[in-house]
Amino acid sequence: MAHAISTTFKSPLHKMTSTTPTCLWNDSASIDELAYSIEHGGVGATCNPVIVLGVLKKELGVWKGRIQQLIVEMPAATEDQIAWQLVREVSIRAAKLLLPIFEAQGGKNGRLSIQTDPRLFRDAAAIVEQAVEFSRLAPNMIVKIPVTRAGIPAIEEATYRGVSINATVSFSLPQCVAVAEAVERGLKRREKEGSEIASMGPVCTLMVGRLDDWLKVVMEKENIAIDPGYLEWAGVAVLKKAYRIFRERGYRIRLLSAAFRNHMHWSEFIGGDMVISPPYSWQVRFNGSDIEVRSRIDEPVRAEIVDELSRKFADFRRAYAEDGIAIEDFDSFAPTRRTLRQFITACHDLDAVVRDVLIPNPDAA
Repeated sequence: MAHAISTTFKSPLHKMTSTTPTCLWNDSASIDELAYSIEHGGVGATCNPVIVLGVLKKELGVWKGRIQQLIVEMPAATEDQIAWQLVREVSIRAAKLLLPIFEAQGGKNGRLSIQTDPRLFRDAAAIVEQAVEFSRLAPNMIVKIPVTRAGIPAIEEATYRGVSINATVSFSLPQCVAVAEAVERGLKRREKEGSEIASMGPVCTLMVGRLDDWLKVVMEKENIAIDPGYLEWAGVAVLKKAYRIFRERGYRIRLLSAAFRNHMHWSEFIGGDMVISPPYSWQVRFNGSDIEVRSRIDEPVRAEIVDELSRKFADFRRAYAEDGIAIEDFDSFAPTRRTLRQFITACHDLDAVVRDVLIPNPDAA
């Protein structure tokens, strides 16, 4: 029986997902937060050590018992091995919620992003090995690989092995193009061998807000005078340029906007065949706003803003020019170093949560 398409939208995000090709993924693996996102049109989600740490802190009463079970089930395991088992289990739990969407959309959406260990960022072989293992945890897994010097060959090889990748730790046009080219190489190798690619759904994340964050640090360090509003447009300008190039070249990978700092990291990308991935708190904020939901992806950032950012910030020029950063220099780009340090710190913080259960502090209480 045919049903009429409803023109009543639950929220701005629901309107976006119902009337444009722009998809919503939830930047959290919390079941409650993911359920909210799905209600408003969400079709994907993310998990990583930072997110698992947040879930455990929020739901420790639920997960403490499971940690105790893992300690018994894995008698020789280190706290780090137990912590990564928790990452797997939190990811699998969220993936189940998305599986019907994955099956309905043929693999393009309905995926759960699970991150490879950020401490492996220099070891392509180790990244690939973990990516393949993580991809088998559930049929709808997509695996995060950092856009580092070792990450680029890892992205190609993992793609060739049939892993749908989500390139992360990415802030610049050179990184996005390198990812797209690596995915294309991997897909072509699979096609040459007659391997299936139709159900693969790779994405390339651009952490738009983290580029903005770094330029604000540079502004303070170097005493740069600039309209502060211009700094809110840096990541937007880079993503819009990347989106145009991706379409022109026909890359078989979608861009994903992450690291939200203002509504433009959502509103300026509406209409694009891409993904926005805000955390729950930003989704609630967007849904409570009166921002008009209309296509803006093809509206260029004002030339005077791009010119001013280019004139005053060398790192914006590097991020905005396709040849601004060589692959061998990805690891030394300041936003990359800042983000890797945060992700690695989160691994250690997650270990500490497990340690408190594995070896209770005798001085506590």
